[in-house]
Amino acid sequence: MKSSTQLKNCTVNTDKPSVKKVNILMVDDHPENLLALEAVLTSPNYNLVSATSGKQALKYMLKQDFAVILLDVQMPGLNGFETAKLIKMREKTKNIPIIFITAISQDVEHVQQGYSVGAIDYIFKPYEPELLKQKIEQFVKIHQNHEEQMIQNEAEKTAEIQEINEKLDLTTLDLRKSEALAKVIGDTILDTIVTFDTNGNIVSVNKAITNMFGYSFEEIVKHPIESLFLKGLEDSGTYTWPFHNSFTEQVGGRVVEVIAIRKDSSQFPADIQIGETTVDGQEIYVCTIRDITERKQMEEVKKQKYINLESIVQERTMELLLANEKLKNEVVERKKIAAHLLASQERFRKMFESSPSLIAIYSLEDKTFIDVNERWVDYTGYSYEELNTINLRLLYCIEEMNIDCLDLRTSNRNQKISYKTKNGQVRSGLLSTELITLHSKPCALIVVTDITDRVLLENEMARLDRLNLIGEMAAGIAHEIRNPMTTVHGFLQVAKSSREHLKIEIVDLMLDELNRANSIITEFLNLAKNKVSDKRSQSLNKIIKSLFPLIQAEALRSSKEAVLDTRDCPDIYLDEKEIRQIILNIALNGLDAMTSGGVLVIRTYTENKEVVLEIQDEGEGISPEIIEKIGTPFFTTKEDGTGLGLAICYSVAERHQAEIDITTGKTGTIFSIRFNL
Repeated sequence: MKSSTQLKNCTVNTDKPSVKKVNILMVDDHPENLLALEAVLTSPNYNLVSATSGKQALKYMLKQDFAVILLDVQMPGLNGFETAKLIKMREKTKNIPIIFITAISQDVEHVQQGYSVGAIDYIFKPYEPELLKQKIEQFVKIHQNHEEQMIQNEAEKTAEIQEINEKLDLTTLDLRKSEALAKVIGDTILDTIVTFDTNGNIVSVNKAITNMFGYSFEEIVKHPIESLFLKGLEDSGTYTWPFHNSFTEQVGGRVVEVIAIRKDSSQFPADIQIGETTVDGQEIYVCTIRDITERKQMEEVKKQKYINLESIVQERTMELLLANEKLKNEVVERKKIAAHLLASQERFRKMFESSPSLIAIYSLEDKTFIDVNERWVDYTGYSYEELNTINLRLLYCIEEMNIDCLDLRTSNRNQKISYKTKNGQVRSGLLSTELITLHSKPCALIVVTDITDRVLLENEMARLDRLNLIGEMAAGIAHEIRNPMTTVHGFLQVAKSSREHLKIEIVDLMLDELNRANSIITEFLNLAKNKVSDKRSQSLNKIIKSLFPLIQAEALRSSKEAVLDTRDCPDIYLDEKEIRQIILNIALNGLDAMTSGGVLVIRTYTENKEVVLEIQDEGEGISPEIIEKIGTPFFTTKEDGTGLGLAICYSVAERHQAEIDITTGKTGTIFSIRFNL
């Protein structure tokens, strides 16, 4: 016979071919269609059941189980949709896969209605027989796998029940063993175990009571337990036995020393411990009594030994004298260590003086400089004596934080600063500080790495970058405006050489080109940093909701979807026109980046004291080469784009002290605009 563990871990062999045929229900009001389906699906493994109406199909389903249902949509009486609803309403049949077969309409609404009533597939006539056959085979496999899984689950449940029964048998056996073991322990233990009720009357005792007290079970049972102990408090501090509830609560769980009385009235010291339990609703107390006569005798011996400790103390005194001698030797060793420390200080002095950085030691108590290296004197122009007359706040002008906030008692690393020399020159540096102790006084080690030359080089590079950007923008403006100007110039030359009046179509074309040039200039002016913004406290969600119908209409026009997900956000200072422009630019770019069926999501939320506007598309993502140029004026990947849309977005974000983050990948791109609260 297998154990419960073996039964639990056993599995049902799902590789064996099933001898039971699988039922497939075909429902169509035209018999010729049923014959066509039967011809396609005939198999020795299938039991094909035909029904010519929805009612007949429901009757068959009351009698048999089906792996899949092929259901015609257009039928007299109950049509396919109504029949599917009734099938899905029954608990027993709601999980049977339904495939609609129809030759009526292929409209999206019609198909969606089929899926809404529970269909998992929609096949249009004429259908491909081999494709239908393969689909049915897959659904049959799913049905067979489901039935095999149910059989396996039933086997596992049976194994679990058998395992539980075996555990119950083991528990019963363990309980019997525990009872027998408790009886053996009670009979063989040297301690006396007494149980008594709430009135203090003895209920049971173990055999040890005879050796310890001299009583038999018959002599002591039903007697008060207090008869076993001396009454009244002893001078030694041991407890007596004043039995009452408060005493049992006080003693409960602790070991207490008492004076016990034997049957012959002799006394002996004992330790007792009382526990409480409930048996059949009745409170029972269990008292363990241990004879500690031998322990008391040993304590007396220990007291005698304590008297002899004085001689031991004298011996320890001699040992301390020897230890003192060792301490003197340690003092010599410490002097050697001090010599090594002096050598270390000398090495520090050399590094201090030869370092290319400006180094100073500053007293935090006296607010004075203790020492500076030669670099400090060379760069600042102040001598050591002059430094102590200068306020540290005037010497350092922190660029990234106020000097009053600089705590020299904590470590600082590479804090960018500018400092003024004696002749008034302002130089740049990186400040690092470390708290040290010098002569038991707190001091700050200040290190300044001069980066003046590097800052000048960075500023020059930034200036050249700006000149390069201006050149690129000028070239872009010239290119974008030259095209419409060339068109207008050409037509005007034609008009000059011809005596005939210009056609109205040519005049309209010239006006369109001039309007295009004007729009390019207008968008370029939107990039201006000094543009005046009409900001006021308002809801970002309200602006988005008013603009969303326009975005949604644009999405539907190109067979795409726009989704709005706004959460509660506090009001912030915004220029509504500029915010509408930034939303439209990014949203329309997202729609252009997606193919048909793509979803554009616009969401808002609050995070880390910021209001976040996210616009997410499902396009192919942006390549790293293009991301580096995003926001550059006149850079575009569109054939008819001006390249100013995202540049304007970045300009608007800068005027709102907001940041634009871009997260892109193969599954799409997310533009996050973060506004500070």
